[in-house]
Amino acid sequence: MAGNPAEMITLTSAEQDVGGSNLLGVNASGAEDLVITNNSALGIYEATIAGRTAAGLVYSQVGNRLVLLATSVLPEFRGKGIAARLIGGVLDELRRQGKTASVTCPFATAFVHAHPEYADVLKDVS
Repeated sequence: MAGNPAEMITLTSAEQDVGGSNLLGVNASGAEDLVITNNSALGIYEATIAGRTAAGLVYSQVGNRLVLLATSVLPEFRGKGIAARLIGGVLDELRRQGKTASVTCPFATAFVHAHPEYADVLKDVS
C-alpha cells in the first residue's frame, strides 16, 4: 500500500467510518472515482481516490475462500463511507469469481450483518 501503513486507522465498528448509519452512504466529494485493486502479493485490497490511497482491506486466502481480517482507512478519508464501499466492492468481486469469504474484521462483520444480500458470498460469519 502506498504511504506508511502506520498512518492507517483500523476500524473496529461501523460508527467509525459512517457515523453508525447506512453503511453504504457516501458523502465524499470525489468518492465516485474510488478504485479498488487487489494487491495479492501483500494480501490486501486497496481503495484509491484520485490516485491517492484511501483505505485497505487485509485478507488471507485459503483455496477459494478469503478471510477478511482488517479494514483500515487513512484519517483524511474517514467518515465518508469508503470502507463500506471497499467491502461491498470486494464482496461483489468475490461473487463474480465464485469465491466465498469469512469475516473476522469487526467493521466488515457489521457491514455484512447490515447487508444480507451478501449472504451467498459469506461463510462462518458470527
